[in-house]
Amino acid sequence: MVDSFVKSKLRDDKVTLFIKGSCPYCRNAVALLKEFNFRPGCLEVVDITGRDDIQDYFQQTTGQRTVPRVFIGKTCIGGFSDLRALQEQLPTMLRQIGALL
Repeated sequence: MVDSFVKSKLRDDKVTLFIKGSCPYCRNAVALLKEFNFRPGCLEVVDITGRDDIQDYFQQTTGQRTVPRVFIGKTCIGGFSDLRALQEQLPTMLRQIGALL
């Protein structure tokens, strides 16, 4: 069930963030990505507050259960610090998957 929920949110041409609303790192990740001009539907923020089952799933599949979990296409690149470390490469990465206008 959790597997199909997470996979239903991922697409090759979009960025998906799994967040908790109260998390400052999640807010920072959303703010960083909102600086880009995404095509409609190519940036999705999924609030998983109270969903420990999803975090447990991420522990099994990505090695981390922390939020945010950032997926570029169907690949998890990690959390906010990983996203920030890729900041200079993000425009190229996002263009490669066709997520930008």
